Amino acid sequence: MGTKILVVDDDVNICEMLRLYLENEGYEIKCANDGADGISFFKMYEPDLVLLDIMLPKKDGWQVCREIREISSKPVIMITAKGEVFDKVLGLELGADDFMVKPFDMKELSARVKAVLRRYNSHDNQNDDEVIKFDNIEISHEKYELKLKGKTVDIPPKELELLYFLMSNYNRVFTRDQLLDKVWGFDYLGDSRTVDVHVKRLREKLEGVSDKWVLKTVWGVGYKFELLQ
Repeated sequence: MGTKILVVDDDVNICEMLRLYLENEGYEIKCANDGADGISFFKMYEPDLVLLDIMLPKKDGWQVCREIREISSKPVIMITAKGEVFDKVLGLELGADDFMVKPFDMKELSARVKAVLRRYNSHDNQNDDEVIKFDNIEISHEKYELKLKGKTVDIPPKELELLYFLMSNYNRVFTRDQLLDKVWGFDYLGDSRTVDVHVKRLREKLEGVSDKWVLKTVWGVGYKFELLQ
């Protein structure tokens, strides 16, 4: 079986264009034309990646992304006619892995699909079962699980990967570009604002958990997970 991609877009012409191009690239394609079918097809089809439009009937792309993240960490690339920063930030906060704006170049889309799948598969194939623990926090990369004060906390995959990396390298400062390289992959086509969005969301989850460590901004440089003396 080849790599399966689910396209969720209410524009039939775009769906057909993506189907023809991506099938020629060797992918298996399934298309849904509204958000409700998108969720149903995701559960039935079990795709390796989702190309998700935002403006959809029945359920919009935001809701579809939320529901996918409740049951799966499979990568999602959001596609929209809107290019506002708000859309990109919200998509990232909901757990999207990348973002493209219509009209897009098919070669660029293909490159992003390959990059996102490569990053996901490299993380998915890791046998790292080390659990990292500090005061009131415990994180497992293998299980994709975060526990705060002994309770499991829902967390999008990329937030967990970022936190895991910083905790694995505690007290070391990393620039935004270094974090993009280490967590998102050297071929990630986004920008450094992605890191800021994920750090902001992590801080909301970690607020008040412990006074023995902190997710710290090093102004003019980047971020670090700092153990406090």
